[in-house]
Amino acid sequence: MREIYFDNSATTKVSEGVAAAVLKSMTEDYGNPSSRHKKGVEAEALLKDARVAIAKTLKVQEKEILFTSGGTESNNMALFGAAFANRRAGNHIITTAIEHAAVYQPLAVLEQAGFRITYLPVDAFGHISLKDLENAICEDTILVSIMYVNNEIGAVEPIEEIGALLKRKKPDVLFHVDAIQAYGKFLIRPKRMKIDMLSVSGHKIHGPKGVGFLYLREGSKVKPLMYGGGQQRGLRSGTDNVPGAVGLGVAAQEAYTDFEQKIEHLYQLREKMLAGLSKLEGVQIHGCTDRENAPHIVSAGFSGVRSEVLLHALEEEGIYVSSGSACSSNHPGISGALKGIGVTEEFLDSTIRFSFGHFNTEEEVEASLLVLAQLLPKLRRYRRG
Repeated sequence: MREIYFDNSATTKVSEGVAAAVLKSMTEDYGNPSSRHKKGVEAEALLKDARVAIAKTLKVQEKEILFTSGGTESNNMALFGAAFANRRAGNHIITTAIEHAAVYQPLAVLEQAGFRITYLPVDAFGHISLKDLENAICEDTILVSIMYVNNEIGAVEPIEEIGALLKRKKPDVLFHVDAIQAYGKFLIRPKRMKIDMLSVSGHKIHGPKGVGFLYLREGSKVKPLMYGGGQQRGLRSGTDNVPGAVGLGVAAQEAYTDFEQKIEHLYQLREKMLAGLSKLEGVQIHGCTDRENAPHIVSAGFSGVRSEVLLHALEEEGIYVSSGSACSSNHPGISGALKGIGVTEEFLDSTIRFSFGHFNTEEEVEASLLVLAQLLPKLRRYRRG
């Protein structure tokens, strides 16, 4: 049976180049980079090469790249590390109402610890108001955390404008960006965009699972989450995951090689899917339908069909999609992003996310639309019955 994988925002297939580099690191260059013998020095050199490769994609210094176990740890390190390191300067943090659980749950813990959190609302397209942000900034504000691309609807926040506003209004505030759905899809320049901390996950860009990085601007004041051997300048102790870092470095290089062509391909897939969905009865697209949105995400509601039912019906046809964020699929509940943009009750529990990767084709989009056109009337009749 054919297999069409449209759940690339949850995870991606590892590229051949990444897999080969990881295998070599695990079977040949397997030394501990903290060891002082030849095998250790070779492993340390691989870590440095991966840092350099990633830093070049952002035009930052290699020492500003900290390897982590993934996006969740990167977000936690940024939020807890910055909050507790700067508590004497204030206790106010600003975020949005549609953040990923890896941001809003740490912030809920910080709120219990005495920090004050402001959650900015979004409009019908998932965008915050710069005026709301400016009004929320006060003397006690120490940290602002805003995602670059929403993982459910693909809304893109005005990160560069936000960075400029923060540095103009309160220069010492730290600006953290969850770029887990944005890295590899946008050209990101933390220095120009006034970003102090940036979270990235490897498995969203055809890299390995269990590895990510946090860009930490030199001079940013954060406390470590983990203590021990003092690796990574004492900011993230623990034996370095060399194979993961090597794979992430290769994935980063690949993501930004022939970048314009790759992103144009994703936009064409998205636009083809949007055009096909618009012809189906009882379908509502969530968020922007133009190129203001992320190139790889389509969120659509299907009236009269529960998302879980449609997901499994598509699965039986070899088509893999998501009913929301994979990270929250084990904790069912109504999406904060969908609620935040004002999606009506009819579509809250009938939304599917299609997310594309570089290996997807237009033929796969056409095949999926044909299957949807056949499935929807049957599923709706079944529900009415």
